[in-house]
Amino acid sequence: MERIPILKMGPFLLVTIQVDLYDRLALTLENDLINMVSKTEAKGVLIDISAVSIVDSFMGRILGNIASMSKIMDAATVVVGMQPAVAITLVELGLTLSGVHTALDVEQGMELLRTKIGNLDTDEEGLYDSFI
Repeated sequence: MERIPILKMGPFLLVTIQVDLYDRLALTLENDLINMVSKTEAKGVLIDISAVSIVDSFMGRILGNIASMSKIMDAATVVVGMQPAVAITLVELGLTLSGVHTALDVEQGMELLRTKIGNLDTDEEGLYDSFI
């Protein structure tokens, strides 16, 4: 079964979606990501959808579910790289994606996550900076 890679970067998890998500893959990603939040005690999840050109209501709900579940597990969620057509589609579908923060790119998304979780101690900051 195909899986989307989930990378740990300091206190955050990074997911880059490079393929169109069909329903089963989206559900697998949701499950894998929430399990990784629990396993790693991640404080933030960054989902890069810059390669996604089409989104439907199911994928919109999955993004919202990930944000809600992550929040319950004390992790903020930021979606980055949303193309204008995807944003338009989400609005037209009436999906507000409450709980999902957005940023233009990965760099801004990481900065937003760092702001959301507050000051990190020096060791964690050093680990984060080594991945840039």
